[in-house]
Amino acid sequence: MTENMIEVAGLEKSFGPLAVLRGVDFAVERGTIFALLGSNGAGKTTVVKILATLLRADAGLASVAGFDVARDAAHVRESVSLTGQFAAVDEILTGRENLVLVAKLRHLAHPGDVADRLLERFGLTDAGSRRAASYSGGMRRRLDIAMSLIGDPPVIFLDEPTTGLDPEARLEVWGTVKQLAGGGTTVLLTTQYLDEAEQLADRIAILHEGRIIQNGTLAELTQLLPAAKVEYVEKRPTLEDVFLSLVGAKD
Repeated sequence: MTENMIEVAGLEKSFGPLAVLRGVDFAVERGTIFALLGSNGAGKTTVVKILATLLRADAGLASVAGFDVARDAAHVRESVSLTGQFAAVDEILTGRENLVLVAKLRHLAHPGDVADRLLERFGLTDAGSRRAASYSGGMRRRLDIAMSLIGDPPVIFLDEPTTGLDPEARLEVWGTVKQLAGGGTTVLLTTQYLDEAEQLADRIAILHEGRIIQNGTLAELTQLLPAAKVEYVEKRPTLEDVFLSLVGAKD
């Protein structure tokens, strides 16, 4: 039986005279990837900050894992993890030391074992003893996501997780996000990249000028356009296709 892990109804938020959210409504089912798609300034990060209890909404209701974000903020924080646009790893520490530190801060038993399990889960075991400063962009992002999963939060917010990453690193992060949902974690992903939402999301909501203007599966959204016409087109490979072919990107 499915249930909604995130519910948002009539969410409003203004900063001075600027109305950023103007009545946002959506719901996210348990164990799914929900993409909040929109251009810069559409209000995506504001939604995430409200759901993560970092901002208070002016109006509307929102709940995460069954807890009201305004009345039960402490329980919400125990149920979620937030990964922002830039990896929050300590570059002086090794990958393993970063994980151990967070496990200790969360007062978990056997922090070393927790770190080792996450290094293995995210394919970072061989790099665990290296300083994070030596990691590639994709590796840092994977480590960042691994850190955010310490304590097994049922909900994770990924706020534009592939900003600034190269094509290989983006594919690494995409694989990690799919792995999260496959393990039962509910993922709310904000992005401005159309292909990212298309590749990852079970449902996509388009946020424009503070409102959700469409919400549905990829198939439902594509049905909003006229039926495709069959034509012969000579398709040339994109630069991304060429790059990934030359460097031998992993699936």
